[in-house]
Amino acid sequence: MPTTLKGPWSLPEIELFLQDTRFPLRLACTSRDGYPRVVSVWYAWREGALLGVSHRKSALVRLLEQDPRVGFEVSPNDPPYHGVRGQGRATLTPLGEHDVLETLLERYLGQQESRVGNWLLARKEEEVLITVHPERLFSWDYRQRMADVNAGRAPQ
Repeated sequence: MPTTLKGPWSLPEIELFLQDTRFPLRLACTSRDGYPRVVSVWYAWREGALLGVSHRKSALVRLLEQDPRVGFEVSPNDPPYHGVRGQGRATLTPLGEHDVLETLLERYLGQQESRVGNWLLARKEEEVLITVHPERLFSWDYRQRMADVNAGRAPQ
């Protein structure tokens, strides 16, 4: 449960958005040189946490091992703009028999059977479960004030 909640949406509205949307999680962590790194990650929202998967030797896993503090955002790229951003801490655990990888393949690809799905499932034992526990959540929703903006149309 987040300690801070700001913006127009209630916690149930934020949870519904995070559960239903298919936009990737933009996860920001701090690199050794002190600069933030932003990585797009498939995620699932379960029991108040953002769950993702990455290879145990990935740069993302190495960065999270060094510093588990993260920033994140889930939102569409096209107007009208709305979404959720926040801060929290990530924990890393071996994926093992956890079903998150299969859930993510279904969620983002609509199936597990594909070239990338088969490749990821074949190396499941090398994957790490990333669990982001939000401490702060901030929602924003400009859909009403941008109602006359066509989605996908570049600003002029």
